[in-house]
Amino acid sequence: MSTATLTKPEPGTGRTRPADLVDEGRIGLRANLRHITALARRNALQIKRDPESLFDVLFMPIIFTLLFTFVFGGAVAGAGNQDQYVSYLVPGLMAMMGMNVSMAVGTGVNEDFQKGVMDRFRTMPIARSSVLIAKIVVEIGRMMIAFAILLTVGLVLGMNIATSPLHVLAAVGLSLLFGAALMWVFILIGLTVKTAQAVQGMAMIVLMPLQFGSSIFTPTKTMPGWLQTFTDYNPLSNLADAVRGLFLSGPIAQDVWMVLGWAVVITLATAPLAISRFRNKT
Repeated sequence: MSTATLTKPEPGTGRTRPADLVDEGRIGLRANLRHITALARRNALQIKRDPESLFDVLFMPIIFTLLFTFVFGGAVAGAGNQDQYVSYLVPGLMAMMGMNVSMAVGTGVNEDFQKGVMDRFRTMPIARSSVLIAKIVVEIGRMMIAFAILLTVGLVLGMNIATSPLHVLAAVGLSLLFGAALMWVFILIGLTVKTAQAVQGMAMIVLMPLQFGSSIFTPTKTMPGWLQTFTDYNPLSNLADAVRGLFLSGPIAQDVWMVLGWAVVITLATAPLAISRFRNKT
């Protein structure tokens, strides 16, 4: 991939514009895919050089599963019935893990700007979207690692899966799709605020109500009516319930369609804004 600055003449002036103002439409699909692959490889090599960056996806699934199972399991499912709670909890944690991993994308983008890495990318003859999509591709890989560990720990603790492997793969795919949509939200936050600490602070404001005002950890039937209404339209509740249905052979149609709808709306609303913000950020 060339590091030369790409320029374009301005009509009527003879002067040139820098690469970040060149139309992305000049870059074809094949070149775009090649750029995404190269940038994704660069991001993956960064993880190889800094294996500590995998600690969150390696240890969060283990810690959260053990913590919530043995702290809340007896209270929710009754003493000695922690295995029943695990079957309820793990699908919810898949939604939670996806959101937590997505948050790391915004932090990484912000740090890359602080280090000047993004300025270098913007001088290259590549589509601006390829830089952000490559980030998402690598984070999806990290998310898959987290899901694999989460499911393994759940099975060790007695989680029941009453359906086929295809249903499990569908649950993982649905979780990955929704997680990828959320990444655009956190990329936009990362491109908007000034520091990585600010990204984490804003992310927690989003995360806390969505995670605890949902069906991730406990059934919603004991919640007050106004909160139940919120949980009914909370995408994390929809995702957790859809995964439970795919694991335990329950009703899934409404929740699956809600998750797909949320994923499409979130992506369409935030991806163009994130790409535009990346193109124009100084």
